[in-house]
Amino acid sequence: MECSFEKYFPFWHSLTDEDKRTLCKHAAHDHFERSRPVHDNTGCSGLFLLTKGRLRVYILSEDGKEITLYRLEPGDVCMLAASCVIQSITFDVFIDAELPSDCYRIDAGVFGEMIERIPEIKIFALETAVQRFSDVMWVMQQLVFMSMDRRLAIFLSDEISRTGENTVTMTHDQLARHLGTAREVVSRVLKHMAADGLLEVSRGGIRIKDKPALSRLARG
Repeated sequence: MECSFEKYFPFWHSLTDEDKRTLCKHAAHDHFERSRPVHDNTGCSGLFLLTKGRLRVYILSEDGKEITLYRLEPGDVCMLAASCVIQSITFDVFIDAELPSDCYRIDAGVFGEMIERIPEIKIFALETAVQRFSDVMWVMQQLVFMSMDRRLAIFLSDEISRTGENTVTMTHDQLARHLGTAREVVSRVLKHMAADGLLEVSRGGIRIKDKPALSRLARG
């Protein structure tokens, strides 16, 4: 069988050959350029499986502010765009491509039917949804209980940990959209951090000068 999701789905070997063929038949491959919308909450897009690039999953406030819930890396699966598949998902999300990205979009109806019929798929879907809801709750905890300087320190620490670089190449506007605040707020907090010697702001991005101090601020 040419199509195989063995490396992505732990339940793959539990499927019959017919189920494997059905899943492959209803998995459309899509490519998204950087900043292109992948899902805009208009309807049920189904299950997203990212194979290359990076996707940003976020929500919008009533006044148009964005806040990042989590990001998808290659091999990750997004269930939050499949509210018609898992009924416990009760809110809509938006998904954009942060980098040129390739992904499979599996038909919601087909995947939903398999969830009801195959226990291994249902377990996988629920475990994936629970993991992402944990990510969402961490973001909500930051939003409600933490100061902006600590939230920004957490985000910058996570970024340099993920990339292995000392510089975060994002604009103040991009940081604001990740954190659900105004660009002016981000600029003011970065100015204070720079004055304290934690970082340096330039046209090329934000260079971290004192990682231990940034980590201490992130830990509160």
